[in-house]
Amino acid sequence: MSHDGVGSRPSAVMRGAFFLTAGALVVPFLAGCSSDGEVNKPLVGQDVAPVGRALVADGGTLKWAVDAVPETLNTFQADADTGTTRIAQAVLPSMFRLDADGRPVPNPAYLESAKVIETEPRQVVQYKLNQQAVWSDGREIGAADFLAQWRALSGKNSAFWTARNAGYDRIEKIERGANDLQVRVTFSRPYADWKSLFSPLYPKDVMGSPEAFNDGARRKLKVTAGPFALGKVDTAAKDVVLTRNPRWWGQPAKLSQIELHAVPRDQRAAALADGSVDLADLDPSEAQRIGLAAQGAASPLQGSGKTSVKKLRSWALAHGIDSDESEDGQKKLRKAVAKYLDEQQALRDFDVRKSLEPAYTQLALNGSEGPLSDERVRRAVARALNRKELARLVLTPLGLPAVPVGSHLALAGQADYADSSGALGEEDTKEASALLGDAGWVAGGPVKEHKKTGKAAGPESGKKDKGDKQQPSDGGKDGQYIVGEDNKTDDNKTDDNKTDDNKTDDNKDGGNKNGSPGDGGDRHLAQEGRHGGAPGAYAPRGTAAPAAAPAGPLAKDGKPLLLRFVLPSGPGSETLSAVAERISAMLDRVGIRTTITKVSDESYFKDHIASGDYDLALYSWPSSAFPATDARPIYAKPVPSADGSVNVEQNYTRVGTDQVDQLFDEAAATLDEGEARSLIRKADSRIWAAAGSIPLYQRPQLVGVKRNLVNAGAFGFQTPVYEDMGFLKQGAKVAASPKA
Repeated sequence: MSHDGVGSRPSAVMRGAFFLTAGALVVPFLAGCSSDGEVNKPLVGQDVAPVGRALVADGGTLKWAVDAVPETLNTFQADADTGTTRIAQAVLPSMFRLDADGRPVPNPAYLESAKVIETEPRQVVQYKLNQQAVWSDGREIGAADFLAQWRALSGKNSAFWTARNAGYDRIEKIERGANDLQVRVTFSRPYADWKSLFSPLYPKDVMGSPEAFNDGARRKLKVTAGPFALGKVDTAAKDVVLTRNPRWWGQPAKLSQIELHAVPRDQRAAALADGSVDLADLDPSEAQRIGLAAQGAASPLQGSGKTSVKKLRSWALAHGIDSDESEDGQKKLRKAVAKYLDEQQALRDFDVRKSLEPAYTQLALNGSEGPLSDERVRRAVARALNRKELARLVLTPLGLPAVPVGSHLALAGQADYADSSGALGEEDTKEASALLGDAGWVAGGPVKEHKKTGKAAGPESGKKDKGDKQQPSDGGKDGQYIVGEDNKTDDNKTDDNKTDDNKTDDNKDGGNKNGSPGDGGDRHLAQEGRHGGAPGAYAPRGTAAPAAAPAGPLAKDGKPLLLRFVLPSGPGSETLSAVAERISAMLDRVGIRTTITKVSDESYFKDHIASGDYDLALYSWPSSAFPATDARPIYAKPVPSADGSVNVEQNYTRVGTDQVDQLFDEAAATLDEGEARSLIRKADSRIWAAAGSIPLYQRPQLVGVKRNLVNAGAFGFQTPVYEDMGFLKQGAKVAASPKA
């Protein structure tokens, strides 16, 4: 789950969706099993071309690609997205922000200090505000703003349409301290994650009434307090313009303005080339284009005047360009080739900066009904997976460390991180088969005739949640096919359809050695679900599934063990498809058949993941510096409601336990950081053991950046420092980024 709130703290939306892009934001032993006292570091540092402010030119406009113009500028509303968060980070106060290790640190622009000053009889936190901190209308930032935000988000007044109130619901009162620069917050019960609050902080004008909260801050913010101010929101031009704040008391912003411009994921390389944007998150294929341009190889069609029509048509097909054999068709094709080559020439002025997102991609197992409602079957699925191989599939071709994620609740570098995957166990096909046998699934059992439409043995065979109306087809972009069947069409083969551009050596860690780094897939569930392609997966196109002798198909009570694997089909989903193919082949080895079903991005999350209409799925969750608060709803035990429905919160696998809930509650209520960390790690071990979701790999972060743009790019965990971004002064040079 890409990241919101404080640095990359997930917003309500990101945590509710992915990371389709849609997606947060990983690793195990290699990252350092981080026992207490050890220092564990991120697998990869940020890549932003860092320079001192003295080397950054004054002025200029940064054009930054986003997925869409935000539906709201209020991060506490349900339809907030990553664009909402990006704007809030630039124009609003945050008491804490995240450092390069994903840990919350006080923001000196707004805070002189913030600490717990009393624990008995109540926890009291005292904020000492920067005496220069003022809103853009000249009013001091103070207790009145804290008070209004608490009242709006406490959950006590349903007229405020809030998406989350965690933490604010524990506050008993807020009052002015010894002077106007002090704010005292008293909690009704202990709250370990108090640093997550008031980040961002909205002015009392926004939080003071339901009308202002619900509607007033959707398209405008009259009062702000950051290095930038909100200039305009232009839905027609798909732009949001941020301008330098003349009342900013800190280091002045180097840029005159930032333009956030909506650009589809599969058009970002072209947008960089034509100057529409200077900075853009990329899918691997788009990043590869920039890598080829940097190598001086515009494309295999360089000098295309002598290129055969057959080769041109093959190239056009690979790049989604329609062509035919008519004279007009050939002219159109050659024009497209010329445009592509011109773009490649322009892309030589850009770099791909890469890191790992504060988010991970998981395999989700729907435990609400069907075979996966049996914990033994879920554990068998998990034990059949080679997570190291899946991480290599996605990350090695991008030049990133291929280390599988060892925790559901933190990533390497964060204080709460520890590899707890041992609670479930490593790949072991014999153990997987034994678990399946114990659950009653045996090879060679009688199977009732079933239509070869890929009906799953899970939700599809019982009651169906609202949503998917799509009918199965013979495969293709939006169709279905059964992995393990011998009569797949050519389009669905995993081993025989490799082209020169997509070759992958399955016996090596690397895969495509010619590919440059390059968000594919669930670009964020928690926005990968919107939130975009498929949440979190990235992998080279055309990657073949591992060769192995499949086990005989398993059956029980006359039904085959057939699971429906649902994936998005939009731009950037190629990586998820490759990962799903590899997972399906691994499951096939222990007799579990899968039906891969591809659906539109628009319906993927809402109609399938959230409604429970799937057996297996891939999506991502952002990491959080506050897992006791932010991760609890993701793993909470579903609770039956009075009307007969089940409240799953954000637990879309429907797998949860009372023990995990209790551990989260205890972690949120202790002010001892060591004890809280121990409780979080215990909760993670229990989540692994339940096998509702299997973390796979930390998502790659690939950003196309104009070469002279500095202090910007692949930020990793760290909250961007907007006032330091800008263009390099003429003649200045950027030092090489430190290697991870």
